[in-house]
Amino acid sequence: MKRIWAVFQARNLEFVRDRSSLGWAFLFPFLVVLGFGYMFNSGEKPMYKVAEVAMEQSLDQELFHKQRFIEFIEYPTVEEALKKLSLQKVDLVVSYSDRPSYWVSETSPKSYIVEQMFLASQRELRPDDSMELYRNTTKGQEVRYVDWLIGGILGMNIMFSALFGVGYVIVRYRKNGVLKRLKATPLRPWEFLTAQVMSRFILNILVSGIVLFGCKFAVGFLMLGSYFDLFVVMGVGTMSLISMGLLVAARIQSEELAGGLLNMLTWPMMFLSGVWFSLEGANKYIIKLANVFPLTHMIDAMRQIMTEGAGLSELLPQLTYMLAAMLVCLVASSLMFKWE
Repeated sequence: MKRIWAVFQARNLEFVRDRSSLGWAFLFPFLVVLGFGYMFNSGEKPMYKVAEVAMEQSLDQELFHKQRFIEFIEYPTVEEALKKLSLQKVDLVVSYSDRPSYWVSETSPKSYIVEQMFLASQRELRPDDSMELYRNTTKGQEVRYVDWLIGGILGMNIMFSALFGVGYVIVRYRKNGVLKRLKATPLRPWEFLTAQVMSRFILNILVSGIVLFGCKFAVGFLMLGSYFDLFVVMGVGTMSLISMGLLVAARIQSEELAGGLLNMLTWPMMFLSGVWFSLEGANKYIIKLANVFPLTHMIDAMRQIMTEGAGLSELLPQLTYMLAAMLVCLVASSLMFKWE
């Protein structure tokens, strides 16, 4: 334990003394949240999403599909579609049965606009019919874009810090001869890796907590669930991403190669894990690829806690996947690790 503690302290001091990295770790998430909150909080987006519940193609559906700038997503049940509408992941729900029925969110300006487009298409088909009889509303809890974005920004910040803060640093140690000198000491590989994991885990959780409560003060985002549950998910997700960083750094000697491999991991995860935009309605193969990444499950779990009030029992699939990924990567990295 003394050896682990010594390496743990040394790594923490190295991080704190690097003022530029320390400042950027705190500043970058704030800048992104404030910038996107300012740009997108008006609710005006160029594309709308409509949830459809239809057993078979109808003339009403074909006519509405002629509208431009609308993405149509099919759901098996009205209940599932209404849940998406209440969270403002979609802007309108339409059910095609004997006669069309539709649901709008009265708190969403986009829902009002799409409703008018839908009614215009129906008046073209039935100029004498009134669609008001088939209108339903769902109010729910208003979810702004910035409320939805917070989980993605926290996940992205954890991802970069975990992968580069462990993977890149260990490769740098190996290239500079630090690991070669440590090999001459009684320090064992698993003790060195344990200290690195502990240091990065505590620093990530501390930085993420400060960013989280700073954003709460700055933009007042929605939080329906428990902060304890949120930090549990953040902790498990952090460990899974740190283990991926260890796996990359287990044998690589070149900083350039390590940087390239880490970028090959971070950029697809950043775009496919739902950091900036929802993958609702995306190609099924894209969704399957996104579900391979632990970041996808961490962000999804955090958003469910923050915007839906979900508890840990409801998030067992995401937690199980992240724990499994962590164990696989930790075992593989410990077996592959070399000092030189």
